[in-house]
This record gives sequence, structure tokens and C-alpha cells, in this order.
Amino acid sequence: MSVHVPQRLAAGEPGWSTTADVVVVGTGIAGLTAALRLRGQVDKILVVTKDVLSAGSTQWAQGGIAAALGPGDTPTEHEIDTLVAGAGACDLEAVRVLVNEGPEAVRELIAIGANFDHAEDGELSLTREGGHHRDRIAHAGGDATGAEIQRALVAAIHAAPDIEVIEHALAVDLLLAEDGGVAGLTLHVIGEGQRDGVGAVYCRAVVLASGGLGQVFAQTTNPAVSTGDGMAVALRAGAVLRDLEFVQFHPTVMYLGPDSTGQQPLISEAVRGEGAFLVDFEGNRFMQGVHELADLAPRDVVAKAITRRMLEEGKPHMWLDARHLSPETGTEEFWERRFPTILATLRSHGIDPVRDLIPVAPACHYASGGVATDLWGRSTVPGLYATGEVACSGVHGANRLASNSLLEGLVFSRRIAQVLPGELGPWREPAADERQVGVIVGEVRPALQATMTERVGVLRSADGLAIAAKELAGYAARGREDGTPDWETTNLVTISAALTEVATLRQETRGSHWREDFGQRDDADFAGHFDVVLVEGSPVATFDLSEATDKGQL
Repeated sequence: MSVHVPQRLAAGEPGWSTTADVVVVGTGIAGLTAALRLRGQVDKILVVTKDVLSAGSTQWAQGGIAAALGPGDTPTEHEIDTLVAGAGACDLEAVRVLVNEGPEAVRELIAIGANFDHAEDGELSLTREGGHHRDRIAHAGGDATGAEIQRALVAAIHAAPDIEVIEHALAVDLLLAEDGGVAGLTLHVIGEGQRDGVGAVYCRAVVLASGGLGQVFAQTTNPAVSTGDGMAVALRAGAVLRDLEFVQFHPTVMYLGPDSTGQQPLISEAVRGEGAFLVDFEGNRFMQGVHELADLAPRDVVAKAITRRMLEEGKPHMWLDARHLSPETGTEEFWERRFPTILATLRSHGIDPVRDLIPVAPACHYASGGVATDLWGRSTVPGLYATGEVACSGVHGANRLASNSLLEGLVFSRRIAQVLPGELGPWREPAADERQVGVIVGEVRPALQATMTERVGVLRSADGLAIAAKELAGYAARGREDGTPDWETTNLVTISAALTEVATLRQETRGSHWREDFGQRDDADFAGHFDVVLVEGSPVATFDLSEATDKGQL
């Protein structure tokens, strides 16, 4: 069933306007890195964020950032691990860019002021996570890597008064010129920002760095702001989205009960990297024999194994056993040093990891797909760039390798800053916009999230996807209103419809896309990418048969 969504969000006429050469949407590692690297190369940079400068998904990253920084490690080994995790859907050239430019990008982040943990000999303290065959995960504050990186980048922004920041600003839609290129962006500044209500920023380029789509699902590790806004804005503007079906479900998210929704506590993969392991309700370890890396297998493998065991035993979760991680003392010393954030979270829910098993179940964690870009962050819309989780650079394929996401944001934002200043076109005049206008009421969000979790979550089937499409069409047909909850819900329905469309068409199991009715990987028919665009308000997907797309030129 075709789902029809608005081609442009219903919003009031702009009550204020401003100009900037470049607008950066999002203030995580990708957005702030792009803004800082563009500084001095363009006249005016405006950074907008839906929350405050320090919010976003980066601050929640626990494990760390992966790069070949340790003795004996090489970019080639990092490349191999990334390609294996990506299950045949990575772009080889993009992966090579990531792993070869990654070490320098991390060193630059340290130079900016990010304080990573060090071993007693003064070298970076490196650990291992799922899918990695080397200790190459740099971390900060034990399990507070994202928070430390965010702190350092925000401090750098504060020290750059020439970069303007607007907080509490929701990106509504791109303003397009006659040639389809970027002419500006409409925003709604929510109450506490510098400007009130809907406004327009006229600009020569937009860099989307707005994060993922986690709130599509009922349970996610993503913050409340992750409503797929950037992907939806790009789709409505005519951009191609790629690989949307590859949504990674983190295997070890703390289970808080059947009625718990929204952002859920993540139990970092690094806990298993230190030796914790999964067990069922009988105390049996079930990852051994499933994969050569057992409990440290790639995330799709572990999430599937947990889900299978849950289905077999009729249980709502499995258990993570970390009680042996401090056997000498039997105290919290190890946890307080290595995982203080996770320890505090566990304690807040009445669990002592020294003595108790930790209940875990898969939950939505990361979107490997997004706005299709080339090796320099260019989208298919002139003047629109994308970086970080909102983008599909090709590095993650069907399943992101642990701790590659922060690195991707660093590397590809640096690359955008290398080319964007030389590609700034003339100021474009916004053309008359004939796109169909509408908004879907926010009250359908809980039902939408329930549909997507049950039908388009970890385990998918033709029947379930068909039901999801029918229910999505019903949500999209609801009455029209306007306001931030309605705009966000419209974005969620829009991305859900596109995701469901491509998940239906990919009739195989690959990486984080698991079809119970097509249980095997099929390289003969599906070794390629599904691209989706919006055609008269409905997502339409096409299949790119090329196995190794030349991402230098889209």
C-alpha cells in the first residue's frame, strides 16, 4: 500500500529572516566539527540545534571512537573489520577514507582539547568492542567518551564568537531555487531561542548533521530529539536516501519492563569487551558457537541471537553477566573506574552489577542509512551536504562496526570543509513552492512507534511489513494541525514510510535487516543499494545493482 505524506510542512509565513553563507543543522560531533573546520573559509556560519548546544546523540556515546592508533594495528585491519561487519553493503572507497584519515582526525580532536583515557605508560588506553580484532577503541572518562568529546567541541565553539548559534530551532524545510538547489532553510525557534516562531535563513549551502531516526521505534538508545528531521527535510527537497532498511539494534540495552518507551539505558559493548557475557534464564552462555568472536560478534549477530533465544524461551529479555569483572575485591572499584556512568544508571534502577545479572534486550540504536552522499559529503541536491548519522556515506553498509560512528562524523565533516568553500555558488532566489502542504497530528506517535517496533523492528516479514504500510497510511491520513509535535510526527511517519518500503523490497537477510521469510543473504539479487525519493508525496525506491558504487561522483 502506498503511503502519502506531505511534500512540505504546513507552517506559518516566516516572521523574521537572516542570512548566512553556510547553515549547519545539528550540534553533535559531525555538526560542530564541520562548523569549526569551515571557520575562516566562509564569511558567516550559522549553527542551529533543536535543543541546546550540548545536547544530541554524541553525548550519549559510551564506548568510544575507533581508529588504528595502537601498536601493531593498521588501517587495513580496521578496514577488514569494517567490511566484515557491513555484510557486503559497504562502499570500499568510503571505508578506506574512514580508516586512513581516522587516526589524524582523532589526534586533531585531542589537540582541540578532548581528554581521552591513558594507560600507566602514558599511551592512549585502547579497548575492544564487537567485531574488532584489535584493541582500537579510544575512550574518555571510562564510559563517558561522547560527553567529553561534546564538552571539548562546545568549548571550541564558545571560543569562536564569529560562529552564530541558534538553539531550540527545528529545521522545517529547505527553500529551493528554480534549479532545485539550496536557497535557504525555514526554522521554527521554540520559545527560548533568539528569535520567535517561524523564520527563514537565506544561505548558499546547508550541512545536515542532525542525527538519526531512533524515535521511530518505541524503545531506542537515542535522545528525544532524534526524530529523523534531517532525513525528512532532505527527502522533501528531492534528495536521495539510501540504505534506510539497515537500522542497527544494539543488543544490550537495559530492559526496563514491557511498558517502558522512549530513550532506554545503553549497556555499552565495551562491558563485553572487558569480559562480560550473555546468558539465558537457565544461566547458559549462548553466543559460543554462534560466531568466532562469541559475545563480541558484530552487533547484528548478537542482536539476532538474543532475539532468537527470547522467542525460543518466551522471555522478554536475556541477561548480561558481569559479576566476575572485579573478583578480587567484590566491590564496585572496577565499575567506578571503567564504567562510572553505567554503574550510576544501574544503581538508579536497583541493580548492583557486582552481584546482579543485568536484564538486556535489543533496541533501536543507529541508522546506517540516510541521505546519500559522495566521498565529500555532497548530496544529490546542489548546495546540500550531509554528515554523521543523518548521512549514508557508505562506510557502515548493512551493519555499523562498533565505535565507527563518531569517527565517521569527524572524517567526513573534515572532508566537507575541504570542498564546500570552493563550491559555494551564488545566492539563489527561492522559487515559488508548489509542493503539497500538510502536517500529521502528533497524537498518532505512540501508535506509529508501536507499529514500527512490532512490524519493522529486529525481525521483519512480508505480512508484517504489509500491515505496517497499511497502518502508516492510516496515520498519514489523520487531520491536519501544526506545531512542533506535529512536525516531528510528520517527519517520523515520512521516514517510517520510506523505511518500510525498502524493507519490503529487500527480500533477504543481510546485516541488521532480518527477514524471517527470506532468512539467507542473497548476493545474486541484492548485492546493491535501495535508493528512495519522494514522488508526489509517496516514497518510491529503486535498486542500484552496482556492488562498488563510485562514491567520488554521485
